[in-house]
Amino acid sequence: MNSGGSRSCGKTKTVIAFLQFVFLQKIRSTTRHCLLRVGGRSVRAVVISTKGEIVMMSMIVVAAIVVSIALGYKTKINTGFFAIAFAYIIGCFVLDLKAPEVVKMWPISIFFVIFAVSLFYNFALVNGTLEKLAGHLMYGCRKFPHMLPFAVFLAATLIAGMGAGFYTVLAFMAPITLLLCEKTGMGKMVGAMAVNYGALAGANFMASQSGLIFRGLMTNAGISPDTAFVNSIGIFASTMVVPFVVLGALIFFTDHKRSMSGGAVSLSQRPEPFDKNQKTTLFLIALMMGIVLAAPLLHMALPDSKLITFVNSKMDIGLVASVFTVIALLLKLGDEKKVLAMVPWATLVMICGVGMLISVAIKAGTIKLLASWIGTSLPAYLVPFAMCVVAAIMSLFSSTLGVVTPALFPLVPALAASSGFDPMLLFVCIVVGAQASAISPFSSGGSLVLGSCATEEGRNELFPQLLFRAVPIGFVAAFLLTGALIFIF
Repeated sequence: MNSGGSRSCGKTKTVIAFLQFVFLQKIRSTTRHCLLRVGGRSVRAVVISTKGEIVMMSMIVVAAIVVSIALGYKTKINTGFFAIAFAYIIGCFVLDLKAPEVVKMWPISIFFVIFAVSLFYNFALVNGTLEKLAGHLMYGCRKFPHMLPFAVFLAATLIAGMGAGFYTVLAFMAPITLLLCEKTGMGKMVGAMAVNYGALAGANFMASQSGLIFRGLMTNAGISPDTAFVNSIGIFASTMVVPFVVLGALIFFTDHKRSMSGGAVSLSQRPEPFDKNQKTTLFLIALMMGIVLAAPLLHMALPDSKLITFVNSKMDIGLVASVFTVIALLLKLGDEKKVLAMVPWATLVMICGVGMLISVAIKAGTIKLLASWIGTSLPAYLVPFAMCVVAAIMSLFSSTLGVVTPALFPLVPALAASSGFDPMLLFVCIVVGAQASAISPFSSGGSLVLGSCATEEGRNELFPQLLFRAVPIGFVAAFLLTGALIFIF
């Protein structure tokens, strides 16, 4: 047994030596190690010595990001798993980082916030509060059936803004919307755009899932928490403007109104009133939102108040949501197992896995290199348009939350410094561009909508409408908004 163990150990050492030769031999000439004195102790740092070498390392990292996305799309396996694997291989065997350094790249802050907030908001899904709320909002549109797209948009916005998140809202609102299209004569493309825009805009709310992710990514990119909060307000406001313009044009400048002339009949059934648990859930959601939004807003209004500054410094939406989760459990507002099961684990793995790979890219100098190229190769006035277009193209085939914003947000501080634009403008352009093409059948939003179609014929009919009409309409609207924002900023 001992001799067999020795042979096994020898083989393992040979494999490790081979991997070190393959991955390290060439880059040992392109990297050097130095000792830095930090806090009274020596810290090893990897330094890539020339721009050409940074380009080589960056190409490896970019290729890993592209391959991760492609494999995720092809195999239907979560992109985050591939990203984690590449982060380990490139980080340890190419950049020669230690394994614990790669593990620390897992964005624990973003993970905890999304987990805690979605856990609390899931009570409203489990006990039917959000579904009933959507029914009441749509019932209010019964006298103006042609305005149903706005009702769908507002219902999705409100529900997503209350913390359900983009994917969750689409998962249960898209089938309802497509059913309404069948009953009322509303165009399926219009309905799909309305529910998609609403889910996106609501999730972008400062205290909702996407808004929290954006704030976390901005903070990781070096933006202060208060500034990140203000920037998230700009993102939310901008993604509310675009849908009103696009849906308004589709309602009033097409034959939509005539095709929905008989839609009032399908909206005339009054929904049942909220029960006691649902009313309590709505109250807790409103209370939590008020608490987490009041602290930063009061701090901005009264920055010299020591009490407000103290309270704001202790405010964390993930921890606040955890307290409200305990309250909801004690009040028995929903089944604990069902609430836990509805946490968006796949989204968490995707966002955090890609976040690890992006952290490796930052270590390799990829982000600074890309920012430098955009900042020096394009005229300054084209930088916002470039960010919008790049985000839109990336979002055609990948997730805004899991891929686009984690990859592009770290570029903003350097680009803002080189172009002279306000960082808020560039953050807004990235999100608006990415969400313009989120309705693509190859992206998360469009695929969820297509999956909600009851028949194969319905999917085949809707597919080209989303790809060749909805995406171009959204892109043009985002491009025009980018131009308008340049003049504002």
